[in-house]
Amino acid sequence: MDFDEPCPTEINVITLNCWGLKYLAKFRNQRLEEIGKRIAAADPIPDIVGLQECWTQQDYQAIRKETKRMLPYGKFYHSGIFGGGLAILSKWPIEESSMFRYPLNGRPTAFFRGDWFVGKGVASARIRYGPGKKDIVEVFTTHLHAPYEAEPNDSYICHRTAQAWKIAKLIRGASERGHLVLALGDFNMIPLSLAHRLISTHAPVRDVWLLLHPDSSLGASEDPVEKARRRPIPTAEFNITENGATCDSVLNTWRWNKAQQKLLGPNKAQIEIPGDCVDPKAKRLDYIFANTNFDPLNPENGGWAVKTAKVGMLSRHPDLQCSLSDHFSVETTLIHSKVIEAEASKEEEETALKKGAFLSSPTSSEFRSMNEQFKYSPPEHLPLQTYDEILAMIINYRARENKQRRYRLCHFLAWFLVAIACLIAVWFSPRNYVSFILMFLSTFGLAGGVIDGLIGGLFVGSELRALKEFEWEISNARAAASGEPHVLAVEGVKDW
Repeated sequence: MDFDEPCPTEINVITLNCWGLKYLAKFRNQRLEEIGKRIAAADPIPDIVGLQECWTQQDYQAIRKETKRMLPYGKFYHSGIFGGGLAILSKWPIEESSMFRYPLNGRPTAFFRGDWFVGKGVASARIRYGPGKKDIVEVFTTHLHAPYEAEPNDSYICHRTAQAWKIAKLIRGASERGHLVLALGDFNMIPLSLAHRLISTHAPVRDVWLLLHPDSSLGASEDPVEKARRRPIPTAEFNITENGATCDSVLNTWRWNKAQQKLLGPNKAQIEIPGDCVDPKAKRLDYIFANTNFDPLNPENGGWAVKTAKVGMLSRHPDLQCSLSDHFSVETTLIHSKVIEAEASKEEEETALKKGAFLSSPTSSEFRSMNEQFKYSPPEHLPLQTYDEILAMIINYRARENKQRRYRLCHFLAWFLVAIACLIAVWFSPRNYVSFILMFLSTFGLAGGVIDGLIGGLFVGSELRALKEFEWEISNARAAASGEPHVLAVEGVKDW
């Protein structure tokens, strides 16, 4: 495609979990349509948008209708039984897209949670923003497995850790191709958690909020990791502006109790929450990770720095008075180094004129701090004890799943034997109703046993194989971190 316009010097990005659960999310159609309007009216105008929990084509099209003029390119991603809920919108052409499903992603038995059925994964789009060979941004959007218990007791922490590892590998591959990389989404993790450290260490990207707010919270104020910092309980305004809280805020109406929510609605008085209200539960679960795309061997090509980051989509629906989603958005602006250099030079000249002497660059300069981002060199590896922690997690989880597998297979075998016994007993049954009870018991018991047998024999087997791959990769990373060669013995094969 021919580009009539020069390459952009700024890229504006938005990520939002839309909370678009079909049949379950209240006012879904009205809210997602309004989300489309807010995206179109955003300031600055977004160039790239990543959406999560946009489950239906209807809702996606409602958003596209409002945003198509400013974001003419878009992709709705299909995955799993009910869809992955992921979408990417872009100002520039999408040259290529892929959907990578996570090998470890919940269990089919947890149907009330739905993670397995929606086929969670990573949606990716390769977007061209200029005519140059490297004028490409690779965008990844994802929604990691939800935590249903607090870490480290979360029974799905192994799944979420494996998912973080997977997206880190995809990000690293895109960075090695020399492309600008953006990873957006609801990662269901708190800052500096295990999954967060995996992504920011094993992929050359940085959490844009933590980059600009290095002292921001590590979770809700009532979480142990945040309690250990002995900080005062933050206000709602502080959580939004400094901590980047996107979930469980007192400002979000979907976190109010039912009695408070009933006070909202058309033709009802507007309920405002003061910004100085304490906000002990709010935390940051939504992220934008970005790389600088700066090549020190070719510094003349420049790179990208994070200019701003903010929490958005705070205003409520104009008629319903409810929040647009149970999450707020994260929005950031990346700026190219050529602009930084030009503005810094201009600021130096102005400072020199005012003070009568030429200064190299004011330390308080906004552009100087952005230029410092190019000097960042991420660590190549995590501490060895972190890899040991992950390996121990895998071993414990595998032991649990092996136990579950034996239970399910034994359950199938037991009901198979019971069913045969019931069929034999029918021959000797003295009454018809007794025969009916025996047939009913054998039919439904065997059906449950077969389902358990299929889950134990097929699903758990697949899960255990995925765990083996994950374990090998973590073992390999640990060996690289320790400087030792990684040689795994082949099971069942002897040296001759």
